[in-house]
Amino acid sequence: MTSASLPTSSEQGGAPTRPARRTVMAAAGAAGLAAALTACGSGDDSSDSVVTGAGSAGSSGSAQEGGGSAGGAALARTADIPEGGGKIFKDQGVVVTQPTAGTYKAFSAKCTHQGCAVGSVADGVIVCPCHGSHFSAEDGSVKKGPATQPLAAAKISVSGDEIKLA
Repeated sequence: MTSASLPTSSEQGGAPTRPARRTVMAAAGAAGLAAALTACGSGDDSSDSVVTGAGSAGSSGSAQEGGGSAGGAALARTADIPEGGGKIFKDQGVVVTQPTAGTYKAFSAKCTHQGCAVGSVADGVIVCPCHGSHFSAEDGSVKKGPATQPLAAAKISVSGDEIKLA
């Protein structure tokens, strides 16, 4: 029998029919899929104040940056960023690293796996505490998953001993 040949509730003189179980299950599955895709997406967070760069991952000194007066407010002093490590600036959503002496890099502090804030920087590795992703402090690339995408580069300028978001 096809659904076209089945009598409707109005033809039977009863109350309106409820949706079929299959319809309810399909709707629930679609809603679950939408929620999962939203949670795992890399959507744009309007409260994120990170200035991302198209290709540059930072600065290797003031000689390359030609003065820091065009940049934003001072973020840190070069002495605040340990060699081989870095510092996370939660309010600005950025992590600044010094992979080698005198070379400063900056990346988004938002993990590319599920958007958690990275939690530490040591021994050349930026670590996300939520699921254990590790990123290179030199170029933001993934060293250990579950993340599959690198941290986005952020532009900084170094002038003297001052580091600014560019």
